[in-house]
Amino acid sequence: MESLFELEKLFVGKTGIFDHSPTAKNQTARIFACSVESVDGRKTATGDDYFRLTARAYIPKTKGNDEIIQAIDSGILKEVSIGCAAGEVKCSVCGESLNHCSHIKGETYGGRKCYGELCGIYDAYEWSFVAVPAQRSAGVIKSFKGKEMKMEEILKSIYTKKDINLSGEECKKLCSYIDELKKSAADGVYYRDSLTSEVLRLSAVVQPDISRETMESVAKSMSVVQLKEFKNAFEKILQVFGIVFEEETLDEDIEKLIEERQAARANKDFATADRIRDELAAQGIKLLDTKEGVRWTRD
Repeated sequence: MESLFELEKLFVGKTGIFDHSPTAKNQTARIFACSVESVDGRKTATGDDYFRLTARAYIPKTKGNDEIIQAIDSGILKEVSIGCAAGEVKCSVCGESLNHCSHIKGETYGGRKCYGELCGIYDAYEWSFVAVPAQRSAGVIKSFKGKEMKMEEILKSIYTKKDINLSGEECKKLCSYIDELKKSAADGVYYRDSLTSEVLRLSAVVQPDISRETMESVAKSMSVVQLKEFKNAFEKILQVFGIVFEEETLDEDIEKLIEERQAARANKDFATADRIRDELAAQGIKLLDTKEGVRWTRD
């Protein structure tokens, strides 16, 4: 419940995108109001009153957005997914971190159902239109006994060195699940790198006497929550003095150069690809090649 009220404030101003792909061309809408609402007559799985987070967003009426608006009006485009960051996910049964306790989400222990409680919400990433929203059965396979076995249960068994038998097909599904976890981890690394770059950039203005090397060393020892606190503090100081950053390069221009570099690499024109990378680096743009494509951060 408390987490919903934290997200209520954090999601205002956040951009709506497609399939959680944070490129400039995928940005379609923006939230201008958000509120926590109770749903009469509805209860949660634990029997508590049901509350939901309702956001209101706007989409510019342009030719480029005509198809999107029609898809929303006709009900074709209606599923969304959100991304947020929490300091910890606690187990509803024992109150410990869900990543380290022995309880499994969805299982019942002594009449109490296990679920994860988000605690210490400190950021909302974005909200995204998706073709297929998260399903309750996602991440579930069949064990050799025919009983449903959840991926996290398998991973905990491996982590605690318990014996477990999996078929070849189950191993494939487990590998696929691990790949998804790696992708989520890569997203986390990308977010941390972006946040660190922003803190270093703001620090150079707010605290010019501290060298970049010193600040980089300090930032490496910080948690994401601490980096976020520093960023917010620096921004408030700049607001007091009326200082506003003006970006030299628009996101659309960066995306265009990245696409040109990708095309050059596909054509094995490595000289052009290297030239574009150097050109972006000179503007403070750092590229990161991943399995999911190219990500970039601004130093």
